[in-house]
Amino acid sequence: MKEHMFAALLEDEGDIFGGTPKSKFLDVVFNANNDIVKQELEKLVYKMAAMEVALEKSGKDVEQAVKEMQFENGSEVEEVAKSIFIESMGNILSQSE
Repeated sequence: MKEHMFAALLEDEGDIFGGTPKSKFLDVVFNANNDIVKQELEKLVYKMAAMEVALEKSGKDVEQAVKEMQFENGSEVEEVAKSIFIESMGNILSQSE
């Protein structure tokens, strides 16, 4: 798991686009219109809340399920996180035009 933690730090090296999906997302969040960013972050929080409710209704402990998923499927979780960063960044930028 520690390899994954440090691998993200090195992704920027040699990247012709100058950053990881996470770093570019953060650039957009800190520089885009606040109202648009608030809407996107609110959408993400409600999505997470719905997922938590679904896990709880299926009888699972949310924190334990998240830890297990990250441990057992770390690279897949990382790829999905990158996709979410890219999608959210696109949503913010498309509304900023």
